[in-house]
Amino acid sequence: MDLTGKTVVVTGAAQGIGKGLAERFAHEGASVVCADIDDAGARLVAEAIGGHALRCDVSSEDEIKSLIEHVENTVGPIDLFCANAGILTLGGLDVPDEDWDRIWKINVMSHVWTARHLVPRMTARGGGYIMTTASAAGLLNQPGAAPYGVTKHAAVGFAEWLSLTYGHQGLRVSVLCPQAVRSEMTRGHENSVAAIDGMLEPEDVAQACVDAIREEQFLVLPHPQVLDYIRLKSDDYDRWLGGMMKLNQVFVENT
Repeated sequence: MDLTGKTVVVTGAAQGIGKGLAERFAHEGASVVCADIDDAGARLVAEAIGGHALRCDVSSEDEIKSLIEHVENTVGPIDLFCANAGILTLGGLDVPDEDWDRIWKINVMSHVWTARHLVPRMTARGGGYIMTTASAAGLLNQPGAAPYGVTKHAAVGFAEWLSLTYGHQGLRVSVLCPQAVRSEMTRGHENSVAAIDGMLEPEDVAQACVDAIREEQFLVLPHPQVLDYIRLKSDDYDRWLGGMMKLNQVFVENT
């Protein structure tokens, strides 16, 4: 997809990857709608790039529906929707049910709700593009963060399902799976196991996304090492799990 003149929505656009995406898409000539629960932050980004800003809490289906309807009615048909908003919840068996419920809504159900209210519109006009921000944790896993690893796996799975179900109707799907990226989410975790291959800047991730969208490529891997880890996992699952056990011990020793 050529982004010139396209209407693009980015959730979680107030900072981090979302901010980097909004800035890069605007540079490519797109009309960008910055959506975030942080309304003031979204407005700052939108003002800097000449875009639009809307408040949206992606843990609410009604707010996602309203976001889509407002953009389609006042800005234009959405060509690309970047479902980027997400949260990190650390912990394992000790994580309370209410925290599981919250991360499930934001990291998984927000993508389902977006597709529910946007895909019929896109396919009716011949197609469109959805990019989901997941994580390398959705392909591998995340020591010390069961809710994050589980929900990011689900996000990748849903993106795959969208692609195989609606691709023949013109829907294009990409899923972004970086390791550590500098943002508020990773502040204080600069030495975490997710940063083992380096912590990227949001601008680097945004460029990888633009390249993938241009080629309509499904899997976006700003850390190319992740592809090697996926191959190792598929070639020898037990050996891969053994390596992840060692990585988990590194996490335990550093916490």
